[in-house]
Formats: sequence, C-alpha cells, structure tokens
Amino acid sequence: MVSLPTELVHADDKDNRVTDIVSPINVATTFRYDNDDLIPWSEREDYSFMEKKPIYSRLAHPNSTRVESILSKILDGEAVVYSSGLAAYFAMLTHYNPKRLFIGQSYHGCHSIANIYTRNWKLEQHRLDVNEILQHADKGDIVHIESPVNPYGTSFDIQAFADAAHTKGALLVIDSTFAPPPLQYAWDFGADVIVHSATKYLGGHSDLLAGALVVKDKEVAAQLRTDRIYLGTNIANLEAFLLLRSLRTFEMRIKTQSENATKLVSYLSEHKAEFPDVIDKIFHSSLQTESFVKRQLKGGYGPVFSITLKTKEQCKKFPQLLEYFQHATSLGGVESLVEWRALTDPNIEQTLIRVSVGVESAEDLINDFTSGLKKLQDEHKN
Repeated sequence: MVSLPTELVHADDKDNRVTDIVSPINVATTFRYDNDDLIPWSEREDYSFMEKKPIYSRLAHPNSTRVESILSKILDGEAVVYSSGLAAYFAMLTHYNPKRLFIGQSYHGCHSIANIYTRNWKLEQHRLDVNEILQHADKGDIVHIESPVNPYGTSFDIQAFADAAHTKGALLVIDSTFAPPPLQYAWDFGADVIVHSATKYLGGHSDLLAGALVVKDKEVAAQLRTDRIYLGTNIANLEAFLLLRSLRTFEMRIKTQSENATKLVSYLSEHKAEFPDVIDKIFHSSLQTESFVKRQLKGGYGPVFSITLKTKEQCKKFPQLLEYFQHATSLGGVESLVEWRALTDPNIEQTLIRVSVGVESAEDLINDFTSGLKKLQDEHKN
C-alpha cells in the first residue's frame, strides 16, 4: 500500500497533460473540442471523459481533476470537490434530500443552510442525541456530526451515532475538517459521507476556498458531479492550483500543528492555576478521558482548541497582547490564529477564544500565549 506522503505527491501523476513538473495554472474557462471525439451530450453514457478532455471549467478542468485524484486517494473514497465547504454541505443536502436532519453543535454555516431547507422545504431539524435519533429518525434521514467539533476541538463518539443512525436506516454524515487523515479515519467508525472544508488543513495557507464530499459509491459520486454542474459550485481554476500546491506538504503541516497544539494545551492545563482570574475552561480532545477519543484520533489530536476567559473585556484585550497569534477568523493555516469567536458566531459563548495552532515553534507559541495571559492576570491584580 502506498503511503500518505507519496500519494500526496504522486496520486495525480496519471492526470499529467504536459511535461511540467508543477501543473500549470489553467485560467481558461473553455477548451477546444477534440475532433476525434465528437459525441453529442445526449449520447454520453457518463461524463468521465472530461477528466482527460475538459470542455468547460464549470463542468471540470485539469486541476480540479487532479485535486479529486489526490483527495480520493488520501481520503479513501470517491472525492467530489467544491468551491467551499458550505458548497459541499449544500450539495450533500441537495443530493440526499432528507426529511429530518439531526444536528447539534457544529459550524454555524451548516445550521444556516439547514435553516434555508427548513424555510423552503420544511426540513425537520432535531437535536443531536442518540435517543432522539432512535425515537424519530427514519430511512434516508441525515445524522450530521462534527468530530472534533467547531469551535471547541472536542470529540464525539462517532461509532455511537453511526450505530443509532443505521438502526433507523439513516445516514451518518461527519464533518472531519478538524481532524483529517492521518489524524482520524472516519470510515473506521461507520461514516457514510465525509465532509471537509478544504479551505482549512488541506489548503493550509489561508489563501484559498474549497470543500469536498467523500463517498464510497461511485454512482453517488457521479451524480454529485452532475448536480455540481448545475449548482455551479465546482472549484475555480486558481483555487484548484493552490490546493494542489498545498496538498504536497499536507502531512508535514498537519503533524506539526497537531503536536504543537497538544503541547500548548498540555502546558495550559498544567499551569491553569497561575491564571485564576483569567482562564475559566479549556476545551480540547486531548483533555477528554473517554476511551473512544484515542481510538478515533489515533494519528494525533486536532490543532484547534478553545478557552473561555472570565470576562468579555478580557476577550477583547487578549488577542492584542500576542505576538505570534494573529487575531482573525478561520483556521488550519500555517500561521497561528486566535479569534474572539463572538465576532463571527452568533450562537457561541461570549467569552470563548478559539485557537488555531500553526507550524511555528511550540516553545515560542507557549511563551507568547502565557505572556498574554500573565498580562491579563497582572492587570486584574492591580
């Protein structure tokens, strides 16, 4: 079996169209027809021909094909790539068209899309709870979980939700953005569909938007690609090129970020008593004691964690006291970020700080973070 680092560099070699070592940026939206392959659209049995002979970039283009080749290998399924993570989530709901959606703590954008479906098509939304699923779910319904979950970075028992969903004929959709392989392999715990915001760790440089759905059934993937043509949500040319660039170094980045985050969380947990008037709680999978956490995150803990501070005023000040953590939304880039999450999430605790750990020196990050906390602690004493 070919290892992950090798697949990241070579899984798309089969898609080579030119002799360039680095695939070129294809800015064209339209491509000349192949005069030896003039088959009417209505006579095509499938659309896989576009992988080698693109005709219009909304349908497929050379770098989107290459991205799907790599993602399909490293995510162990049929990957369909989109213009953003939310575009992927919208496509999932459109394809499966459930009557009921079981959803709990998760990205607020997913809740907003679900609300659109509820408003327009009367989608029933239920809380994410095993007993709720067993009582109300039916065939074709969707159980949606994030694990690790945004913004806390804590984990749910994937297998427990998968078993409950499958008992009722429902599907388990997991957003595994916060722990992509090699940290977590969601298929091992009963997932039916995996969602990734490729903007985050797969992209890794805070300079592109992309998303992916991963399924096991080739026919489902083919239908998703057909739907994508008319939803108009294929990944753009430049974004696909940037994502290809990022995937080459993905494993190195995610491992470093995972190790850095775990070291920082461990330090904060051990020294929390030094900041009694600043830190309220710390959230991260590494602090959980349930046995399923280590089984799921066998490759390392996610690089996102959260803390709650004592006051909103501290949340406003804290990011300004840091040198290496930039105050910005999103996550997954090589640079470390902190965000007073209330600035973008209307449903979150007003004192929560989300932390996305980058690839800088773990020692420098620990010193920087604790320096900011000490300043807030000293300020409270005075």
